[in-house]
Amino acid sequence: MRRLKITISYDGTNFYGYQRQPNKRTVQSELLNVLTKMHKDENLRIFASGRTDAGVHAIGQVIHFDTHLTIATDTFKKALNVQLPYDIRVMNVEEVEEDFHARFHAKRKRYRYIWDCAEVKSPFRRNYAVFADRKPDVQKMQEGAKYLIGTHDFTSFCASRTEVEDKVREVYLIDFEWHGEELHMIIEGNGFLYNMVRIIAGTLWEVGIGKRTPESIGEIIESKNREKAGKTAPAHGLYMEKVYY
Repeated sequence: MRRLKITISYDGTNFYGYQRQPNKRTVQSELLNVLTKMHKDENLRIFASGRTDAGVHAIGQVIHFDTHLTIATDTFKKALNVQLPYDIRVMNVEEVEEDFHARFHAKRKRYRYIWDCAEVKSPFRRNYAVFADRKPDVQKMQEGAKYLIGTHDFTSFCASRTEVEDKVREVYLIDFEWHGEELHMIIEGNGFLYNMVRIIAGTLWEVGIGKRTPESIGEIIESKNREKAGKTAPAHGLYMEKVYY
């Protein structure tokens, strides 16, 4: 038996998120369908670095599982990609130590959020960037983001229905980049709460369009009240970009 670490990319448009759900098309269910056939094992389990919601995309999601198959990692990658649907691709397969865990050994995660601020939007970007009706003041967004850097209780930036009790997380960086007419927000941290990145994106967007001041972000953190933060930004603008180990 050996343990494999798999890096995957997927287009989240037609998935109900990563996590397997009854009678729903999910990334985990598609992966399990293929892996179960390959191993002839209905009890095979896979573990991911984290979940993504319906509509959220991934560039560098990481999973692991144990296998008795002895085929080479390159062959394993080809075998998976031949059988998986085209909106999931296996980017890399590597053998790791038997105690490796995709979730618990993750030290840092990077997400990217994209707004399309072009005057005329491309219809081909409608599922991959959030269409914005104006260009925000990015300097103000960056000023507001400074309050989020560091270790904080992020209760205000977490969906109220989450079952997680410990809401303390550390955010290492938040940067903004223009790529043509698209504005990208890059955020890295040691972990993120349910909807945390999307709520941060939605709140900083409100700073950028003048609905909030940069200084209000500090007050929102201190309040520990979800109602004080901005709207949850749409799922299809979010990408799980990289997991660091």
